[in-house]
Amino acid sequence: MNVLKEYLTHQGIARDSLVRILAYCVLNNHYHLLIEEISEGGITQFMRKLGVGYAKYFNNKYKRVGSLFQNVFKNVLVDDDRYFQYLLVYINVLNPAGIIEPNWKEEGFQNIEKVLEFAERYQWSSHLDYLGKRGSIILDKGVVATIFPTRESYFELVRSVLEGKHYREIEHLALE
Repeated sequence: MNVLKEYLTHQGIARDSLVRILAYCVLNNHYHLLIEEISEGGITQFMRKLGVGYAKYFNNKYKRVGSLFQNVFKNVLVDDDRYFQYLLVYINVLNPAGIIEPNWKEEGFQNIEKVLEFAERYQWSSHLDYLGKRGSIILDKGVVATIFPTRESYFELVRSVLEGKHYREIEHLALE
């Protein structure tokens, strides 16, 4: 787990950031990123480097060749505050919730407390970082830290989205 941290620490090469990773979630067959572009064309460059770098790593590790990903990355410009906040919850909590409640999009959540407990145990999203239970080296909360300066304010948003079923308001904008 500390391989990336050790690599970055011992690299000794100053790098200019292309993007700021505001939130992430990795699932068994896809991932979601909420990223802010820092330099012109940074998102495209970052996604290319991520895809190529991971494909090289995977192919080398499993002694294979060829591409890994079915399509190019999909992206949506987030230019609305409410959408931005709901997207944060979608990536951190709602996406992993599909593991324990696969029909939540059609039926809603059967047990919100169970979803919240699962999200706190799910290691592959930035939810734990926003709860103050982990300090990921790839996450830079940026503007999110201004909007939600405390874990309580972030958790209040999460609960409000789940209880108010606000996720239904953005489902047409989510890329799957």
